Order: sequence, then C-alpha cells, then structure tokens
Amino acid sequence: MEWNEASRWESAVLDGGPADGLRTRVADRPHVLQVTRPCPPDGPDDPGDPGDRDGSGDPDGPGGPGVDVRVSALYVYRRDPRTDRAPLRYTFDVASP
Repeated sequence: MEWNEASRWESAVLDGGPADGLRTRVADRPHVLQVTRPCPPDGPDDPGDPGDRDGSGDPDGPGGPGVDVRVSALYVYRRDPRTDRAPLRYTFDVASP
C-alpha cells in the first residue's frame, strides 16, 4: 500500500483490549491494525549466577544473544465490517496471535 495524497484517511476507534477507546486515523480501511506495547527488559542477571560464564552478568557473555533486542507485546484489532462510516470501529481480537 502506498502512502500518497490519494490515500483516503478516516478516523477510527479501538474497542476492547489494552488500547480500548484509543482514537487514530487510518488510510484506505485496513482490515487489521496491530498495537504494540514495549516490554522493558529485566536488569542484568546476578553476576554470581552459575549460568554467567564470564562474570559479566550476561549468561551468553558480552555481545551475546539478547544484545540490541527489543521485546513488545502485540495486540491485534480487526475492522468491524458493520461500520461503514467514520469513525471506523476496530475490535480487539483476543485469539490473535
């Protein structure tokens, strides 16, 4: 989908789930919206952890797996097909993903 001046933007409201009541704008009536929420990482492991091979606090060592990784919770909202004018309504899909 291209984002150009020809795209038709409309108001939408999210119904249910963690973004209940959130209002946004969408272009060209997508069938699905995804909402993400960052999950903050825990602090470094205890340096005395037996899985800590080099005493760095990281069981995989410095620069090992997990470096520069972000974790987000993903929530899916599906467009209610009964809504034919703005604001479009997107309902939380508890079964996804």
